[in-house]
Amino acid sequence: MIEVNGRSYRLPRQPTVIVCVDGCQYEYLEAAAAAGVAPYIARLLSDGAAFKGDCVVPSFTNPNNLSIVCGAPPAVHGICGNYFFDRGAEGGQGKEVMMNDPQYLRAGTVLAAAAAAGASVAVVTAKDKLRALLGHGMRGICFSAEKADQANLAANGIDDVPALVGMAVPDVYSAELSEFVFAAGVRLLQTRKIDLMYLSTTDYVQHKCAPGTEGANAFYAMMDKYLGRMDELGAVIGLTADHGMNAKHDAATGEPNVIYLQDLLDDWLGMGVDAGGARVILPITDPYVVHHGALGSYATVYLPAGLDAAEIRARLSALPGIELVLDNTEACARFELPPDRVGDLVIVSQQPVVLGTSAARHDLSGLNVPLRSHGGISEQTVPLLFNRPTAGIPGKARLRNFDILDVALNHI
Repeated sequence: MIEVNGRSYRLPRQPTVIVCVDGCQYEYLEAAAAAGVAPYIARLLSDGAAFKGDCVVPSFTNPNNLSIVCGAPPAVHGICGNYFFDRGAEGGQGKEVMMNDPQYLRAGTVLAAAAAAGASVAVVTAKDKLRALLGHGMRGICFSAEKADQANLAANGIDDVPALVGMAVPDVYSAELSEFVFAAGVRLLQTRKIDLMYLSTTDYVQHKCAPGTEGANAFYAMMDKYLGRMDELGAVIGLTADHGMNAKHDAATGEPNVIYLQDLLDDWLGMGVDAGGARVILPITDPYVVHHGALGSYATVYLPAGLDAAEIRARLSALPGIELVLDNTEACARFELPPDRVGDLVIVSQQPVVLGTSAARHDLSGLNVPLRSHGGISEQTVPLLFNRPTAGIPGKARLRNFDILDVALNHI
């Protein structure tokens, strides 16, 4: 047994593969199964152990992937977005930064603890932004599909990855980037002793294709093939998602439904950030914004000292399309977030609406299909699927995606 962040885990007794399918709401799996293109997934849904669970809010990639591998919410591990305002940076003036660096991680991972206890551990992620966080402190194999051709033994525990996988490194904005992850997972199981493996894909397809569409079904048919092969190789498989995905555009025009919060606050306060006004942070922001334009359904706002926060909260709450506005204490208690990395207010929009900063700051030229995005409570439902029967799961009203390692290692 190993102890990680207050939870106990049994070391794997057979190869165990945890898959985080980026942007995979339950309906994608159901639609692909119903269409007959994903027979293995259909079997898991009907005969396996299949649950609907909750992801972490904000329903973004970094907070949820780290919650999964830490078995704990952001209040424990500290990663509460892809992007945040570091109040202590720049001599206390603060700075907006990507939360990709392990320096922001406040807890150890199950992966690192398992490796330290002697398990053979591998991590394959689609985008390189997650690699350093997921592999922090871990001895073993850890590389991204995005930079697979740069992997080496010293830094990644493996080299010649494209040759091993039999695929060239795909474009970062492609379905093939996720296929590379699955293909690599299969090849690692075939060629190495793997006790525990974590695979994390990209949501490029889900941002473009609704459940049941041709593009979505093709993606899940591809995934189905690799999952079935891993099963044939004797792996215990646990599958979940970091968040769901929903349409965020006007059905008639196809234009994004956006509330530009920075523009509104600048107008209400009569001053911008540079003059001491409010600061809007969009934690969806990462290095890969072409397919969503950095527009998501969750934002946090830092207010200037002396401002009537209750009045601003009331005005924001009254806006059409806003689901809720919480102060720091309420938001961090409800969503289990680290208070020092969250603003004075947290805003969550309704399902068909996204939040932006200023209209001029968002480049939407890359949106060649109507916007689909995530971040809010409406994208919180995610699947938890296992290819073996489960037993003895502690009674809970609802599983969370970061329970998946507990179930896979302790209750299969």
